[in-house]
Amino acid sequence: MTPARFFLWLPKTLTGPIQERFVAVKIVVCIKQVPARDSGLRLNAAATWVQETDLSFEVNEPDIYALEEALRLKEKHGGEVVLATLGPARAQQAIKEALAKGADRALHLDDAAFAALDAFGIARALAKAIEREKPDVILTGLQSDDFGFAQTGVLLAEFLGLAHSTIIMEIQAEGGGLRVKRELEGGWFQWIELPQPAVLTIQSGINKPRYATLKGIMAAKSKPVQKLNAAALGLSAEDLAPRYHITRVYVPPKAAQTEFFAGSPKEIATRLVDKLKNEARVI
Repeated sequence: MTPARFFLWLPKTLTGPIQERFVAVKIVVCIKQVPARDSGLRLNAAATWVQETDLSFEVNEPDIYALEEALRLKEKHGGEVVLATLGPARAQQAIKEALAKGADRALHLDDAAFAALDAFGIARALAKAIEREKPDVILTGLQSDDFGFAQTGVLLAEFLGLAHSTIIMEIQAEGGGLRVKRELEGGWFQWIELPQPAVLTIQSGINKPRYATLKGIMAAKSKPVQKLNAAALGLSAEDLAPRYHITRVYVPPKAAQTEFFAGSPKEIATRLVDKLKNEARVI
């Protein structure tokens, strides 16, 4: 049976009335290149993360949905879509794919100093690049497929001093702002209104992403990609110092154990619930 869905509307007084006509002049989409989901992962020598040698990479899945939503806003309201990507030279492939789908140009943050950045540092660097663009809307994926912290989007909004909302399942551009639907727990949704500019983190499944056409692939070759390093963004070594460190990554030890319960169905059910609650701690 399909689970029930519920909606929660919040009053307009949260953000004030929206009166002006929505105009999407510039939409920035943050995309990230991550290890492909079907890659065979191995730990590096220091056991601090996976070994990237011989891995294949792809565009982060939630970012693909964010890009599609940006392209739809552009098609409906006009403007341009600008990509913002932080990563090494291999991230150029992710940029090319996004440009081939319809993005207009890209900012590529590429510097050896960015290699060990945490979410705080990534958001700070992206904010330095994006603030120069003065965008009307900034879209990011909800979280990355590799770390999955779901922090970059909200930190980016804080650095830029902008309104933001997360886990977005629908965007309606109306008046001088945005009306968005957030996914909550337990099948609930929440509609809220935001002013422009704003940062939105997009949930996977919000739309059906398009494929790049041959025409788009050819056009992507002539679209501008601006490279930016730490010096160009005015970032110091202190700005880039990580706030946390991963000290060890390991595979959980296998400890298979089978236990048989005897007794009546009621006794077995009681013991099973007790085990799941107090030992396995899954309920």
